[in-house]
Amino acid sequence: MKAIIAGTDTECVGEELEAQGVGITRVESPVFAEALEEAGIEDAALFILTDLEEGISIPLAKEANPDVRAVCYGEGTLPESVRSIVDLVVDPALLDAEAVAEELGGE
Repeated sequence: MKAIIAGTDTECVGEELEAQGVGITRVESPVFAEALEEAGIEDAALFILTDLEEGISIPLAKEANPDVRAVCYGEGTLPESVRSIVDLVVDPALLDAEAVAEELGGE
């Protein structure tokens, strides 16, 4: 399985996913369509956004790969305009990175 982590991964969900055998590619903020293409969004199973202020990247990821599972894992507020296309939103205060990685990596 391949996942793209977009934004600063302060909770280390990427490291936990790698421990589950998931291939990780990282994209730094700001997240642009070109960076997602270079990271291989077309082949990714997961797009994990850790900087919720970068919510505009979710439609970019879904446009490039309609089957990618968009997951938001970070603190803050997701823009209203993209809430309907996100597959999963997880607050790090409720679930730690290890638990999230176990769930996402096992799919």
